[in-house]
Amino acid sequence: MFRTFAPRLALALAVSPLALAAPVYAQGTAATKPAPVETLVSAVKIPYEQFTLANGLRVIVHTDRKAPVVAVSIWYDVGSKHEPKGKTGFAHLFEHLMFNGSENSPGDFFEPLQQVGATDFNGTTWFDRTNYFQTVPKSALEVALFLESDRMGHLLGAVTQEKLDNQRGVVQNEKRQGDNQPYGLVEYVQLEGLLPAGHPYAHSTIGSMADLDAASLADVKSWFTDHYGPNNAVLVLAGDIDVATARPLVDKYFGDIAAGKKVQPVNAPVPSLPARKDMVMKDRVATTRLYRWWAVPGLNDPDATPLEIGASVLGGLASSRLDNELVRGEQIAVGVTAQLQEFAQLSFFEVTADVKPGVDAKLVGERLDALLADYIAKGPTADEVARVATSSISGTIGGLESVGGFSGKAVTLAEGALYSNDPSFYAKQLKELAQATPAQVTAAMQKWLTRPVFALTVEPGERDAYQDAGGKVSVRSGVTSAPAYYRMPEDGGLGKASISMPAQAVAAPADAGPASAPGGPRAAVDRSKLPEVGPIPNLDFPTVETTTLSNGIKVHFAKRDTVPTLRLSVVFDAGNAADPHDRLGTQAVMLAMLKEGTKTRNAVQIAEEQERLGANISVGASMDRTTVGLYALMPNLAPSLDLMADIIKNPAFDAKELDRVRSQQLSRIAQELTQPQALASRTLPPLLFGKDHPYGVPSSGTGDPAVVKALTPQDLAGFHNKWIRGDNAEIFAVGATTLADLKPMLEARFGTWRMTRDLPGKKNFDVPTPPAQSRIVLVDRPQSPQSVIYGGQLLDAKGSDDLVTFLAANDILGGSFLSRINMDLRETKGWSYGVFSTINRFAGRLPYIIVAPVQADQTGPSITVLKTQFKDFLGVKGVTAAELERTVNGSTRELAGSFETSADVLGEMQRDVLYNRPFDYVETLADRYKTLTAPQLDAAARKLIDPDKVTWVVVGDKAVVMPQLEKLGMPITVVDSASIAAK
Repeated sequence: MFRTFAPRLALALAVSPLALAAPVYAQGTAATKPAPVETLVSAVKIPYEQFTLANGLRVIVHTDRKAPVVAVSIWYDVGSKHEPKGKTGFAHLFEHLMFNGSENSPGDFFEPLQQVGATDFNGTTWFDRTNYFQTVPKSALEVALFLESDRMGHLLGAVTQEKLDNQRGVVQNEKRQGDNQPYGLVEYVQLEGLLPAGHPYAHSTIGSMADLDAASLADVKSWFTDHYGPNNAVLVLAGDIDVATARPLVDKYFGDIAAGKKVQPVNAPVPSLPARKDMVMKDRVATTRLYRWWAVPGLNDPDATPLEIGASVLGGLASSRLDNELVRGEQIAVGVTAQLQEFAQLSFFEVTADVKPGVDAKLVGERLDALLADYIAKGPTADEVARVATSSISGTIGGLESVGGFSGKAVTLAEGALYSNDPSFYAKQLKELAQATPAQVTAAMQKWLTRPVFALTVEPGERDAYQDAGGKVSVRSGVTSAPAYYRMPEDGGLGKASISMPAQAVAAPADAGPASAPGGPRAAVDRSKLPEVGPIPNLDFPTVETTTLSNGIKVHFAKRDTVPTLRLSVVFDAGNAADPHDRLGTQAVMLAMLKEGTKTRNAVQIAEEQERLGANISVGASMDRTTVGLYALMPNLAPSLDLMADIIKNPAFDAKELDRVRSQQLSRIAQELTQPQALASRTLPPLLFGKDHPYGVPSSGTGDPAVVKALTPQDLAGFHNKWIRGDNAEIFAVGATTLADLKPMLEARFGTWRMTRDLPGKKNFDVPTPPAQSRIVLVDRPQSPQSVIYGGQLLDAKGSDDLVTFLAANDILGGSFLSRINMDLRETKGWSYGVFSTINRFAGRLPYIIVAPVQADQTGPSITVLKTQFKDFLGVKGVTAAELERTVNGSTRELAGSFETSADVLGEMQRDVLYNRPFDYVETLADRYKTLTAPQLDAAARKLIDPDKVTWVVVGDKAVVMPQLEKLGMPITVVDSASIAAK
């Protein structure tokens, strides 16, 4: 999985509806001041029961009946910190192997999981743990328990040299994919420079290419035997389940697995550098970035929460010290961050600053160090600490709806049990957060951050030589898998793509208490076949009510009261397609300026007010729509709506703020031009649609740097007047209120919104598109260990068309992990970490996109494979009976878990309006899926896809890939990033 960090106080928890009944508030009246932090904390409860099997498996059960699904999350106390020298990357490699089948389920584990309609299923590895998780319909729970128990107790017979070689190749391509990003090599330098050689945390979880090449079958089997016993694991079941039901099932499937070796605790002291360490490295980046790091204590240390708060005040809040000083005030940086990267036995306190182009990096570094020293000496104010607490707890409550996935309540309970021997450890964290004082924060920072710092500067330039793999990759047949799952949603996003969320990590848990087991004899497990899946109830999508404000703005509302929050979007018919083609970037800068000052509030006041309210106001654009979103706590809804309305209706577009935002936007564009995926996505749309078509613009919407440099406040106000207006708006809301209570609040803030004198904006979709061409456009990006391939074709279809059959066909071809192109390039050949195809579902004409990041030396052959797979699928090798069954079953059964949260519901409501569908559309899908046939899927795909009309964009090292591409017999055009910037 990808390696990422995140502050621990951004936990996503989940609770039962009854646990949130305590707060009382008036929904229709404005609060005089925000709700107290203590009141917010009291609303967060996750009731649970636990028991331990005789073999040591610790089991935690949380009941939440809001949806007929159960999250199954199993956490092993093994991660990269347990790896000895010469075996780095083993924990992560074995995580992949555990998805490639077990003795009694020999095929790919994603096959049965997709068949039963599992959602949010994956596995991740980090320094301190490995976890596997899936959310399944309640009636498919036994299938999930069968699979998890089979790979815990019956795996080694299924681990072969062939699978090892293949997954070694997949992991190495995962490593290349991460390393290929700007700043992608920084983590290696960080760990090596901050920690002594041999320290358990001193090497990356992804491991080294050499160690992965050297891994033997005996090595990996020993790794499993030594670490994967039930007594080294925590199993959490959260959702439509109770302990009376869970106990006999868990004992049935896991009870006969013998306890494994006792994993010894790892000695991982918090080291100190003997003196300040300064280092400079080169990378193909657009902006010089300064890093400051200290090693500090881990999760359970009393100083952890104060350090987290200290980091947030410094560079985590929108109104942080560094933002206000370096970005807003002195304007010598275009971006800053500060965070606590928290792990089991130590953490990393990290500060970054992106130097404004043209400013001396040494000067910025000196100023950064001076601000750090002053802040560490004086500490934060009480108001800053309170704003951190409110913002963090509000974010926690916002995640309370999800039972599983990467960060739901199952994760929260498992982390507490594994790392702190306390499933309710989250409550202790929140209490510490609410009660923290400036003195505590100051003392913790003075204790830990006055020690010598590791200071790294990353400058633009050529990278050092890259250590690539030795190439131990086998070619094999059959369908097997590894831990990454994506299923493409109809709006073209990456869906449940493989990512890795950070672990909250601490030392191995103490004994979980006395062993217990259900009464009576253990039920025998028939491992000759998977358990049957029982009936799955039809999806009951929330009722959507619609009303109209006095000035004609439509309001669509759905009630969801699991948590005391409201999510609201004010949506405008604009989007990137509305960006003037001779002034690309106008919309993006206008949106960025909305939160940088109104006629009565400046940028700092807006940021601080959001933080005090625990609200989050966001701005963004898709290709067709521009959105201002609000996440608000119900006790603070009225003032949160006041702030949102002011931001939307009364932007100041101050010239001084524009100069700062302009610099940040130019830096953003420059960074985009160093990222391989961004380069591809900027290049392809103009080739498909033509530069004059509304959709012929880069999907990021960041714009043309020459335009951004010249934008004036009048330009922004003009765009705002044409597009951000009441007669072009629609409001969507989901939350813990009623439409009767919400409408007067919206009427007071938006119902009298006056129209501007400007004529409304209009998008011209009559612009002809260029003829389709089978050709290659190569974007030269030297020193790329991986090439990014984007293929594109315009379909004879638009977003409002009935695309159910086509999307089902694409699910088989390229839209899911089990798709043909992913199975071939990732699982059979081992050339990629993940390949997919999708439609970008715009309101108008649709582009069909193929995305394939592949190792550089297989770029040309990969395009050949893709073309062959498409021609076979559209020709004599159409949809098989097994593929149809898997797709129909998965699509039907996963509906129950697809709209668990208010954010899921809000997104579907907006898609329904955009595509002209009724709000009960998703309730009709199950019956539609069940009637699909293979000939229907084949016909839909053959009608729309023509592989001979695909335009290919390749971002890679010309010196490596050009000889491969020349063999393909297609016209090739070579471009550089400078020419792409203005497209």
